[in-house]
Amino acid sequence: MTILLAGLSACANTQSLGCAPGEQRSISETLFFGRDIQMSGEVSDEQWQDFVDNVITPRFSQGLSVWPVYGQWKMADGTIVQEKSFALHVLHQNSAASNQAIEEIMSTYKTRFQQEAVLRVKDSACISY
Repeated sequence: MTILLAGLSACANTQSLGCAPGEQRSISETLFFGRDIQMSGEVSDEQWQDFVDNVITPRFSQGLSVWPVYGQWKMADGTIVQEKSFALHVLHQNSAASNQAIEEIMSTYKTRFQQEAVLRVKDSACISY
């Protein structure tokens, strides 16, 4: 119970994040895309770049970061999968349009590359340039 209360307290602190003068409130999101394609290999570097260019960039043309990662996760059937992956990080305003854009990116990747899931990590942030 103490752990649960501490976790809820941490969530409350994140939601009430106050930004310093000169900083802007933003949403910080990181998505993780597995590369393994069932029965047909893996998402190639060229396929990933095409996805970045034609699916992600039109939705977040103001800027983004991508990098290769290696991770593991448990599938719905209980199988542990270890695979090379891609990570995407974007900063955006908290809006219905941005949320829809993230959901479209996730849905398109899952459909195009036969993925069970795309991991989404969303947090509040204060940014400055």
